[in-house]
Amino acid sequence: MIEPMGLRARKKARTRDAIADAAISLHRFADHHGEAARVVRDRRPDVSPVTALHRHFRAGLDRYEPVTGLNDHSEVVAFHRLVFTTPSLAGRLTQYMLEDEEALAGALGPGIHARLRAAQVLAVQRVLARANWQKIADGRTARDVHPEAVADADQAFAQLR
Repeated sequence: MIEPMGLRARKKARTRDAIADAAISLHRFADHHGEAARVVRDRRPDVSPVTALHRHFRAGLDRYEPVTGLNDHSEVVAFHRLVFTTPSLAGRLTQYMLEDEEALAGALGPGIHARLRAAQVLAVQRVLARANWQKIADGRTARDVHPEAVADADQAFAQLR
């Protein structure tokens, strides 16, 4: 039998959730929620979904958007470190990614193929962003990492095709 949470535990959980929400929304991460689905829905009919997503990710690299991991601003690097090393924040970020995956699958179409493709694309973006952040966390500049980040993105999206 599951016992209901006491008042103290509920307050603690609400506080933890509020902190996690605030942390995730820092540096405009929340602005990117559902972005992959929007990119697919807004693409030209002659552009494949994966090509549109690849171009969008590359443009984010060129703008040094924090969501690509290619940003060396000290607050962004510290934020990534906090998120990647705090289980509750990493869990919240995972929840955002699962919601994005569902939205992208809906934009790609019905069936398991769309769900698998959505999961693959978002996994590639996550791995690329984490790799970029790690290089910067190791002391390199975003400008120095940029050519590698572009080459990695090109290779990863080519494998998706």
